[in-house]
Amino acid sequence: MVELQLRRRGIGDERVLAAMGEVPREAFVTEGQRRRAYADSALPIGEGQTISQPWIVAAICQALELTGSERVLEIGTGSGYSAAVLAWLAATVIGVERHPALAESAQRVLAQLGVGNVEVICADGSRGLPERAPFEAIAVHATAPAPPQALLAQLADRGRLVVPIAAEGADLLTVFARHGDELRRSEIGPCRFVPLIGKEGFRPD
Repeated sequence: MVELQLRRRGIGDERVLAAMGEVPREAFVTEGQRRRAYADSALPIGEGQTISQPWIVAAICQALELTGSERVLEIGTGSGYSAAVLAWLAATVIGVERHPALAESAQRVLAQLGVGNVEVICADGSRGLPERAPFEAIAVHATAPAPPQALLAQLADRGRLVVPIAAEGADLLTVFARHGDELRRSEIGPCRFVPLIGKEGFRPD
């Protein structure tokens, strides 16, 4: 996976590649999906949600430019896989997942793997966690209808937010970097995510 799916497709951050190689992806998928755990595709994890393909997880982590000292906010923790990868790259990870069953399962699997620097909270991730802001990095694993102002407001100076933004035809994985009062925007490329549901996201069906 690391060599064929990641390095050959432009993931060059050696810390990210090492983390992706260390975290057992099969621990975060259902029993019926474990034989496909390392396939280059998203997989269902229940509650209508998915675990992102490995390249997407690596691309988000690389774009955050983590050095190891950061406090990371993750929105849409799902099964906990990307939180486990982020835990290798940062000091602390706070994951927000709106589905109670997924939040409980993610925390349980992370504990079983001995990942002690991740906290999973069941809440509306579209609002972030303003009471615990600011964050040096924010990773969003669901498509927002527009740049999420609540999350941008919780980004520390020199911090980076990676979020898919809904666009015609495909979502667009987008990076926002804060420099004082200035926000610099760049794009990684097209992608496909489940929608960000919540007060500052899409409305539930």
